[in-house]
Amino acid sequence: MKLLYKELALAAHPTFFVFTLLGCLVLVPAYPYTVVFLFGCLAPYITLLYARETNDAWYTAVLPVTKRDVVRAKCRLVACAQLAQLLLSVPFALLRGCLGIPNNPVGLDATAAWYGFGLILYALFDLVFFPAYYKTGYQAGKSFLLAMLPVLPCMLCIEFLGHVPALAWLDRSTMQDLPAQLPFLFAGALFYGFALTLACRTAERRFERVDL
Repeated sequence: MKLLYKELALAAHPTFFVFTLLGCLVLVPAYPYTVVFLFGCLAPYITLLYARETNDAWYTAVLPVTKRDVVRAKCRLVACAQLAQLLLSVPFALLRGCLGIPNNPVGLDATAAWYGFGLILYALFDLVFFPAYYKTGYQAGKSFLLAMLPVLPCMLCIEFLGHVPALAWLDRSTMQDLPAQLPFLFAGALFYGFALTLACRTAERRFERVDL
């Protein structure tokens, strides 16, 4: 927990916190809501880019911690941001319904299924980004581009689902459709936990071989 506090206080770039708050964009009418997840992917990229420029990995490595602890702290930092972004968006998604804002014409609305798909997107990103970055400990740009290769097509597919008549129930924020959407949310949560754990352990093994 001390390393996580250090990450939040010293290593996180200011945009990290700004992007975390952008879950409120689900309140904006006619907006592609999967862009919210894009910000959740940009936050770790910019933070690790910032960490590279400030020699954060070297600074953390000289503390009485192991290299595995260094990687684990970054993974926890990113997980906190991604989950916080989704949690902070929930009140705005509920407020959207209270204000009577019509369904999003651009793509999928902020439903329970949308949250499940968002967790899957974050899982795919983390699964590629962390092992790729900690293979060297400094190639943030290349790692980000590699991680976005599976994420961007999936984002387009999610937005497309809102336009498929047979899948209209995925786009409705009603109590009648909620039971059918919950399996997507639970599946996304399980996949996110599994992918983040696998990504972190793979990154730990790779970073141990890096000569700082």
